[in-house]
Amino acid sequence: MNIISIIGCGWFGFPLASHLVRQGFHVKASKRKVEDLIPLQQQGIEAIQLDLANVSAQVSRTGLFDSDAIVINIPPGLRRGGSDYLLYLTRLKQLIGTRQYQKVIFISTTGVYPSLDHTVTEADATAFNDASATLLEAESMFATMPNSCIVRFSGLIGPKRHPGRFFAGKVDVSGANVAVNLVHLDDCVNAVSLILSGRDTQSVYNLAAPIHPTRGEFYVIASQHLGLPPPEFNQQQQPSKTIDGQLICQDLGFEYRHPDPIKMLDAC
Repeated sequence: MNIISIIGCGWFGFPLASHLVRQGFHVKASKRKVEDLIPLQQQGIEAIQLDLANVSAQVSRTGLFDSDAIVINIPPGLRRGGSDYLLYLTRLKQLIGTRQYQKVIFISTTGVYPSLDHTVTEADATAFNDASATLLEAESMFATMPNSCIVRFSGLIGPKRHPGRFFAGKVDVSGANVAVNLVHLDDCVNAVSLILSGRDTQSVYNLAAPIHPTRGEFYVIASQHLGLPPPEFNQQQQPSKTIDGQLICQDLGFEYRHPDPIKMLDAC
């Protein structure tokens, strides 16, 4: 495997692409805007414009999809009311066409698991609301491709994504008992790189730090870490799911560099 395509080279895709270049891979990566290609090129990445909202015939001739492996990292945008996610993925699938890859990695989220009071594994995904149904339909588009692997990220934190701002200064916040399911950017990059090089991988992997403090504990510490006023939690409890992210460790020998969300704060 020498050439890797990354579709969507943003907060996660750009560090992944840079990491793979340092490992000696030829990396092709896409951005929506022409002006955003320059930082990628400066890192030795072959940067190609791809705007799935306005696909031109030229895209199929750029060679973006001609590679040994492909990583698909299109943010759903569902929390912001995004409604074109499945349309964009359908267009992407059409552009890929009949190409076959040594590895297809589709980046998804642990939003496919309902909030129930137990630990959830890769087998527990269900369409429990409109957003989860959309996410599972998106996964299914690429799960049928040969050599595919769905990677479900828990809550992402890292540079420019410090969780201390999430609840800082808020009052009467419920769910202090809820388990925190987070994963650091470093671990996402390392895990996807490992899956790319792994021959025998499962069809789905969760990524979640193995330590799960409660929201009541974690977000007070996180806000104080930034010098912000901590949130005030009420006594109302909520269902608390815990994401099990250990299957990739068992299968591929992966080790979380940041296993404890509280200690992660120093790397944000």
